[in-house]
Amino acid sequence: MKVVVKADILGRNEAAAAENAALFARHGIYALNLLGSPGCGKTSLLEQTLAALGKELRMAVIEGDLFTTKDAARIERCGAPVVQINTSGGCHLDAAMVAAALGQLDLSALDVLVIENVGNLVCPAEFALGEDAKAVVLSITEGDDKPLKYPLIFKESAVALLNKVDILPYTNFDMAAAERDITALHPGIEVLPVSCRTGEGLDVWYDWLRAQVRAKKKQA
Repeated sequence: MKVVVKADILGRNEAAAAENAALFARHGIYALNLLGSPGCGKTSLLEQTLAALGKELRMAVIEGDLFTTKDAARIERCGAPVVQINTSGGCHLDAAMVAAALGQLDLSALDVLVIENVGNLVCPAEFALGEDAKAVVLSITEGDDKPLKYPLIFKESAVALLNKVDILPYTNFDMAAAERDITALHPGIEVLPVSCRTGEGLDVWYDWLRAQVRAKKKQA
């Protein structure tokens, strides 16, 4: 008899994700699953976003990491509620982990929940958390070949942020090729060149996030 273990794991996760999604819908919370490799700038993007939109939108963050609370401490300094999840070696968050973390947040006081997933371009793409959308951050320093090497995460994401464009002149990153490959994998995806260090392009990201939150509120 053949036992399909992966299907069973993903099935249980989908059920838990559906429960999370229903909870977000009841509270009118826009939930974003933020993905990307270690060092691509996910936490820096969150810091800039909280600084820019923190007075406009009620935001909280769930931080996923293998070990330490370093990123959660950075978010806490921004003044946003934050819950740390340490996977102790696990390569991704799952919906049950997120459900447990939600108990530590006042959902009635939130407009936006950002779930910063474990740094990884592979495993997190397969596990839904109940989010409204996924966003992937790709650093210029990672190379323009990554979208085709790791296609699923780009196929699953609603927006791709190409970060660290301030150092583009000092690399051989082909911006046109990266954008072409990403949109070929996922026609309709938003591709946003940004720099979390200089702020370049971030206004477009903020507008994108605002639009998603407004749309979610209309559904509530």
